[in-house]
Amino acid sequence: MASQSAKKATIYRMVMPGHTCPYGLKAVDLLKRQGYEVEDHWLRTREETDAFKAKHDVKSTPQTFIEGNRVGGYDDLRRKFGKPVQDPDATSYRPVIAVFAVAALLALATSWAAAGSLLTIATGEWFIAFSMCILALLKLQDVESFSTMFLNYDLLARRFVPYSYVYPFAELLAGVLMVAGALMWLSIPVALFIGGIGAVSVLKAVYIDKRELKCACVGGNSNVPLGFVSLTENLMMVGMAVWMIVKPVGVGLGH
Repeated sequence: MASQSAKKATIYRMVMPGHTCPYGLKAVDLLKRQGYEVEDHWLRTREETDAFKAKHDVKSTPQTFIEGNRVGGYDDLRRKFGKPVQDPDATSYRPVIAVFAVAALLALATSWAAAGSLLTIATGEWFIAFSMCILALLKLQDVESFSTMFLNYDLLARRFVPYSYVYPFAELLAGVLMVAGALMWLSIPVALFIGGIGAVSVLKAVYIDKRELKCACVGGNSNVPLGFVSLTENLMMVGMAVWMIVKPVGVGLGH
């Protein structure tokens, strides 16, 4: 009785010597997790794949069939099971949440290793410095794309285009020096300069001109909306620089 009532699905996916379709693997896994017995058909050559597409009048694989009816590709399968499907054009704060969460964990771990305590003044300083380094890293993955997006709103970059290429390197430099607690005579003015200009630029573009733009804070290919996040990034840099100037001697990083 169990075998008669078992849910069954058939899938056709590319499994070639030089390529195994990742969406096919995801589709098989999803079907099994939904309790289906999967009849797994491999398309082993380009000719087999093209013949399958022509026969079923589809443009892509994998293709899943349930009870003889074609469901479609991996996204179609997720929709059938009521699971969310990511819209590549939708705005998302997930990259920013990931950055700040990782920076916070690194700051806590570093504080524990250095002082045997999770919550110290240095924890907050390291959190900001690590955040700057990670955000710079994301920008440096594709400086050209970052520069293009950055030029949409940064006031200095729009007057002096090379600044859009310098910015992520300057942010990384300031962040690394602040982690080390070294060369504050250099890191403080750099953070004040780029953070101050950035904050003013975001305020003007978003809150005065009311423009709807994408934020370059996590790189040039993100769908994070320009506004609070980018403003926070810049104000964090300014705040960190000011703190480094006014904090009591012997407090925080390196102590």
